[in-house]
Order: sequence, then structure tokens, then C-alpha cells
Amino acid sequence: MTGGMTDRWFDDGLYTSVTGLAHRSPGWLDTAVSLWSTYGLGLFGALLLAAWWRARHPGPAVREAPGAPPDVRAPALLALAAPLVVLLAFAVSTGLKSLMREQRPCRTLHTVTVEACPPLGDWSLPSNHAVIAAAAAVTLLFTDRRLAALALPAALLMAASRVWVGAHYPHDVALGLAVGALVAGALMTAARRAAPLAVRPRETGPRPLAAGR
Repeated sequence: MTGGMTDRWFDDGLYTSVTGLAHRSPGWLDTAVSLWSTYGLGLFGALLLAAWWRARHPGPAVREAPGAPPDVRAPALLALAAPLVVLLAFAVSTGLKSLMREQRPCRTLHTVTVEACPPLGDWSLPSNHAVIAAAAAVTLLFTDRRLAALALPAALLMAASRVWVGAHYPHDVALGLAVGALVAGALMTAARRAAPLAVRPRETGPRPLAAGR
């Protein structure tokens, strides 16, 4: 047996083990995981909004701290860029799906799943949910570490929930987490370098979105 076949056998077995556990679990647990899998991405949107608000209103303690940047708009601009970075990570994920064209495991393996299987043509690899969650969590590492401490475990839970409900193989969500983290990390690093330059030339920069009163 080749290494690739061994890896796929292990992944298939892990998937069916998880979906089997879900099938044997109490209904309330499956309902809770399904609700998180379906609606949990809203939490990441709320955290990104909170990070922008906190950066836009840093408060006197931050503004007057020794070594504080002369223009407090730069962190807010970085937080403002975070949702765009998440959207770009999603676009990369969508492109990868179209290239890889992997069928959903609920269509190729015989197992009972918590949720109905997505339609044909709704490809499995990578998991968009995992990409978005990981990208949002990584952008928060650049903008608000306290909120990132909530987002990072939430991203892992989102990835796990997609396997639990039967929508993805484990390798789908693993790749999704990696793609989201790598894309967001690269783009936020570039944005962090560019943000001070964006506000330095003019005092009348984008204050309505980037700085509080």
C-alpha cells in the first residue's frame, strides 16, 4: 500500500469515526454543534468589528503611554483592513476548491451525518469555514490580542464542527486552517508595514473610520 493510500485510509477512518460518534451522541449536542457550524462565523465578524472599535477608541491610557505612536489611526486602519484580508482568504479558498474539485466525504463514504450532504459540485477541499475562521483569528493577532485569545480556539472548534456534522474530511479543515492562517498572516504583515505610511502624509486622513474623537 502506498503512502498516499495509507494517508487516505486513515483520513477516511477518522472521518467515519467522528461521524459515528456524532450519530451516537445526544441530540442536544448534535444540535449545538450544528448551530455553531452554521452560524458560528458570525462570532468572527463580531470580533473583527470589536477589534476595529477598540482600535478606533484606544482611550487616554493607550494614547498617552510612553512610546505610543504619534498617530493612533494606524492601528485602526490595520483593524479596518482585517475584513478585507478575510475576504481575500475566502477568495483563495474558492479558487483552490475549483482546482482540486474534491467530492464531499458524505457522498463518497457510507455514513450517517448530522447535516444533509451539500449538493454535487459544492467541493470539499479546503473547508471555507475553516479558512474564514483561521483568517479572522490571525488578523486579530495583529490587531487585538485579547480578542484573538477568543478567536483562536473558536477557529479550531469551527474546523472540528465541520467534520462532526459530516461536511468535510479532517484534511479539508486542516488545509483550510493552514490556508486561512498563511494568507491572513502574509497580508496583515504587509498591511502593518503600510498602515503608518497611509496616515503620515496628511493630517486629514481617513479619520471617520480610522480614529475616534
